[in-house]
Amino acid sequence: MYSKDDLSVLDFEADLDSPLDPLDDLESEPQPKVDPEEMLPLLTSSDVQQRMIAARAFCELEDSRAIPALIQLLSDSCPLIRVSAAYALGRNTSADAVEPLIQQYATDWNGYVRKGVVWALGNCRDARAVPTLLGAIKTDIAAVRMWAASAMAQMGSIGYEQIIQTIPPLIEGLRGDLIAAVRSNCAWSVGELCRDLPANVVYATAVDSLIEAFAEDPDISVREDAKAAMLKLGDPRGLQVIEELEQEGWGL
Repeated sequence: MYSKDDLSVLDFEADLDSPLDPLDDLESEPQPKVDPEEMLPLLTSSDVQQRMIAARAFCELEDSRAIPALIQLLSDSCPLIRVSAAYALGRNTSADAVEPLIQQYATDWNGYVRKGVVWALGNCRDARAVPTLLGAIKTDIAAVRMWAASAMAQMGSIGYEQIIQTIPPLIEGLRGDLIAAVRSNCAWSVGELCRDLPANVVYATAVDSLIEAFAEDPDISVREDAKAAMLKLGDPRGLQVIEELEQEGWGL
């Protein structure tokens, strides 16, 4: 699906973040606000630099008037604009953006764009996004798998059926993904989704996976995230395992 040239300057497996990634800005110190009235016309400018500036601005700004133009920018010829448009639609969520985001994920060669798309789809909290996010967890590069796994935590708010769909792939990722950061995000999402489940077989299997990760994962960050998920969930069985293992000095 991806050519060697497409990936030659982007070593996703070795570096999950990028200086070109707007998500870095979203997680850093707040930036000075710009005027949306100045940015809105630039979204449709013929100048690439102006479109890029405007798209990045709406990664911080919330203004529903920008949504139609941001949807159009998802298919811009410049990948940096597509990245910013994806993150901007994660900030300015809309039901109208879900299908275009899904389509862009399916066709975009650029891993940074797909990473932004799955982040935006998670924020949209729409059942239509579930198959795309599940596919991303199973088959995409590490950076995209990581964000798809965390995006799944937000699917609990859209219904029981979606939770039932998402738990098995998350357990699979928690148990078998080669990247510790992906396993950690799977653990966190499993814990979040279990909060909306009754005490049924799916719930029990999910708790089993968290216990297994806490007891057996070779990476301490994954063990800590599995523990945090169980503590937040408050499951008696999980709490008992944590207490027993820590009494034995596990992890020290």
